[in-house]
Amino acid sequence: MPHPSIAVPAEPTTPLLTASQRSIIGTALTLLAFLGSLALLILAVVVMGRLLVYFSGVLWPVAVAGVLALILRPVVRLIEGRLQGRRLTAVILLYGVFVLLVGSAVILIAPPLVTQVVDFVAYLPILWERAGHFIHENYPQWIALAKKQLTNPTVRNLADGLASESKLLFTAAAPSLRAAFGGVFNLFAFLTNLAVVPVYLFFFLLARGEPTSSLGGHLPFLKPAVRDDVVFLAREFVAIVESFFRGQLLIGLCMGVLLALGYTIIGLKFGLFVGLALGVLNIVPYLGTILGLLVALPLAFFQPGGGWPLLGLVLLVNAIVQCAESWVLTPKIMGQQTGLHPAAITFAVFFWGTAFGGVLGMLLAVPLTAFFVTAWRLAKRKYFTAGNA
Repeated sequence: MPHPSIAVPAEPTTPLLTASQRSIIGTALTLLAFLGSLALLILAVVVMGRLLVYFSGVLWPVAVAGVLALILRPVVRLIEGRLQGRRLTAVILLYGVFVLLVGSAVILIAPPLVTQVVDFVAYLPILWERAGHFIHENYPQWIALAKKQLTNPTVRNLADGLASESKLLFTAAAPSLRAAFGGVFNLFAFLTNLAVVPVYLFFFLLARGEPTSSLGGHLPFLKPAVRDDVVFLAREFVAIVESFFRGQLLIGLCMGVLLALGYTIIGLKFGLFVGLALGVLNIVPYLGTILGLLVALPLAFFQPGGGWPLLGLVLLVNAIVQCAESWVLTPKIMGQQTGLHPAAITFAVFFWGTAFGGVLGMLLAVPLTAFFVTAWRLAKRKYFTAGNA
């Protein structure tokens, strides 16, 4: 038996887990936390998208008026300075000038534009017939291959469905109001919301100061550092939306004019309507370019007097306008304000278009992506880098 005054060394305890096991468990927990955060983020995007789609009838007039107010703010400030600070008079004068410009554009452009729209819709069945006749005459092996594949019941059912949809699309002279707006009530709601946009815009333009100037005062429950970050991100988002939409509207207008002029000069049918429409669609990045090739090329090839030479001229016009947009318009108007790679912009358009249910997400794709990139850079600089230091 050991003497009481002599200390007995304690037996070494074996750890429950080895170092490699602890490392594996730590890595697994980190991965699980990352996947959980990613799942919550995806859930938040889905829920926000559903809410935006559900309340879109209420939100889109406010959003349109807000974007227009951001774009027109410098013009209002300029007129207000000339009128010695009379903001109400400046807004009313701006409305008057806008009505005069729109009225003049309608008087000058509307008659030929409306005529081309109606003729274009009426020409679609003829275009479809010409395309089918060309394929039948020049590529009979394709017809034979298609007939062979149609013996498969699955392919046959799919082809019948596509044929019926195409027939409805190309033979209808114009969509009915019910198909376009979902009924008389929804049409009335759409027109009512559209009429409210100038009212919202009027009051937004009357407001002085920056839109986020009083945001910090409405967030007293946040810590000062967090509140400053929220105000900074809100200010950055407003600046991105303002610069993006102002730039895209100017770029789309310039591209529409150039495309309409080029198509008209080379003799493309409905060149005025197609060019202006594709220019407007370029508000969504790359949408006008993609649809331009899908619409203008078949139209050029199958129209009377068209063919390969006219198709080549259409490609030349698109190439010239695209080069002007990439080398002149975008650098001069937009600059590098978003800081996004073209591949990132393309992915963002499809991602947010899917998340927010179509055109609304596609319109907001670049501002939202640029905002999240800015938020990530802020978080990385203030929190992750500071934590590792």
